[in-house]
Amino acid sequence: MKDSRPKWAVKLIMNVRRRVETTIGQLVKYFDIEHVNCRDLWHLTSRMGRKMLGLTSGAYLNLEFGRDVMKFEGMLAV
Repeated sequence: MKDSRPKWAVKLIMNVRRRVETTIGQLVKYFDIEHVNCRDLWHLTSRMGRKMLGLTSGAYLNLEFGRDVMKFEGMLAV
């Protein structure tokens, strides 16, 4: 079956999908987002919000220091 979508649209969709999958993978790896033990919606939203804020803060710091935005390995020197 021939794909009737323009090549530029397919490329754009693939780039966005790759970024979303990378972000979800990092949330799972660094913030253990698969296991959020909450009993109600209020606590779930606040915990998820804190995890998203942590990821966003890390991306901002990488941007400020001239690093790749999504590379979190090696941010902290021991």
